Amino acid sequence: MLATVIAFTLRGVDSLRVCVEVDIRPGLPTFSIVGLGDQAVREARERVRAALQNAGFEFPQRRVVVNLAPAYVRKVGAGFDLAIACGILAAGGQVPPGALDGFAVHGELSLGGELRPGRGTLAIAEGAARHGLRGLIAPVPNAAEAALVDGLDVFPASDLGEVGRVLRGEQAMPEPPPPLGAVPDPDEQPDLSDVRGHPGPIRALTIAAAGGHNLLLSGPPGTGKTLLARRLPSVLPALTRSEAIEVTRIHSVAGRDNGGGLAASRPFRAPHHTISAPGLVGGGTVPTLGEAGLAHHGVLFLDELSEFSRTSLEALRQPLEDGRVVVVRGQQAAVYPTRFVLVAATNPCPCGHAGTPRCRCTDADHARHRRRLSGPLLDRIDLLVDVQRPPAEALAAPPLTDSAAVRGFVEEARERQRRRLAGTSAGSNAEMTAALVRRHVVLDDAGTALLRRAYEAGRLSARGHHRVLKVARTIADLAGADAVAGDHLQAALGWRLEEEHADALAA
Repeated sequence: MLATVIAFTLRGVDSLRVCVEVDIRPGLPTFSIVGLGDQAVREARERVRAALQNAGFEFPQRRVVVNLAPAYVRKVGAGFDLAIACGILAAGGQVPPGALDGFAVHGELSLGGELRPGRGTLAIAEGAARHGLRGLIAPVPNAAEAALVDGLDVFPASDLGEVGRVLRGEQAMPEPPPPLGAVPDPDEQPDLSDVRGHPGPIRALTIAAAGGHNLLLSGPPGTGKTLLARRLPSVLPALTRSEAIEVTRIHSVAGRDNGGGLAASRPFRAPHHTISAPGLVGGGTVPTLGEAGLAHHGVLFLDELSEFSRTSLEALRQPLEDGRVVVVRGQQAAVYPTRFVLVAATNPCPCGHAGTPRCRCTDADHARHRRRLSGPLLDRIDLLVDVQRPPAEALAAPPLTDSAAVRGFVEEARERQRRRLAGTSAGSNAEMTAALVRRHVVLDDAGTALLRRAYEAGRLSARGHHRVLKVARTIADLAGADAVAGDHLQAALGWRLEEEHADALAA
């Protein structure tokens, strides 16, 4: 007899539909699983056999063949255990064959028949809803996560015996759990009120948060670069519900349970400089999420930028430009979203005291330090911020502002962008395409001439030309202006170019 159960496998941060076909017929007792499964899928034979017997069911002493279709898609993980077990029960006549119609099944089985939690349940629930299924059977610890998907009935199951009793009609289906609420971060978020002095860098953080722009903090050691960078998430606008669900799905796929609730704050990732390229952007022999994907809708902070390997930094080009990473392995592609704000910090030279009598670096040291940061990578950074030692008076003075005040300005600017970019693929000024830049950033004659001089002087690339316009649009939004004026453009050029070059162009 043949039975079919619907399950899902993970690819990237999405899920793909898999038909678990179980055929039981007379013959020598064998149990085989085909359909390009990994080691965990192949080992399901022993788990499923023991779970069925320990849960009080009969394992058929006949020829059992399980096919995971489509056969050309690689299946990974132990989440097919419950689907295979239910297929065997249906094909063997131990449960009604149509009991699982309209339901997807997901869960790992223990040898005793208990259901163990797994990763990626939210992505699987979204896949079930996308394919028009009416429900999902999932382990109890993952059921509330699956309930975040609207229009999908979730059956929280604790063990295989309970699933069998429900499918036979001997027990009512348990009530679905309520959707997860946002779980606040147990750690207090750093606040800008901790910063003393630094009016210029604080202004740069405000612009970066308002428009989603990347920035580089450069200065001697101990001047507050890391302190500033770690406070950027506190001034970013709160996650929308769709963004929170997307962040929760990504962290679920990565096996990070996020405290069992909906993401409440934007991610902040700060990998060590020894990280590899696959660890930073994703990939590996078995493709997995990297730090760039885990920072989606949040902040990726690279401290001591010049200490990262050249290979790792160059791998960031596509995530910064496209907002996603495509990893191809075994003729299959996994797509990881990487729409984050990049904040990098670096010293001006190996010793950190370039341009002062304390510097002991040679010309060769300076050249080697500059070569670590490639031009194409720096060209994708919108704001270049010089962070110097604050004066002694500033250290003893009250803070210039706090995160709540700055976040108010940022949210107002973001609201202007949402209204202006409604109906487009861009969510912020940094995400605008060239066509959107031409439509929404119209300069007067003086502004056009200023930008032309900067471009013809070789200070800007074509990419830099568009990025300056995006930053100018953000500065205008922070000022509440509908049009980009000359002073907005001048300020954007000042953050992009060295100060003396910006002044010379404006003269």
